[in-house]
Amino acid sequence: MFSILLVLLIIVAVFMTGIILLQKSEGSGMSGSSAASMFGGALTGAAAGNFLTKLTTWLAVIFFVLCAALALVSSKSEIGNAQSGLRAELAADELAGEPTPTTPAPVDTNK
Repeated sequence: MFSILLVLLIIVAVFMTGIILLQKSEGSGMSGSSAASMFGGALTGAAAGNFLTKLTTWLAVIFFVLCAALALVSSKSEIGNAQSGLRAELAADELAGEPTPTTPAPVDTNK
């Protein structure tokens, strides 16, 4: 499930990046040449702006929903609950009462 959601998130991110680049910016952007040739001239002017804006909005909503779903799935799975070896070792040291080193050992420079 995690892998499927991750692949969907990557696809949506790439698609959203392309749609954002197609939008007309203040300096004309890429939409002048790309959108007209890609959609046969049907998406020029105000219609292209409205369509691309709505598509960007929907892709952003899908992106954030997928991010939330990935966070939920990873917190419920063993991937999110697995502790690293260092974290487990530090927790064991604290339980045993051993102090954790806070300063590095002095270096002998008289060699």
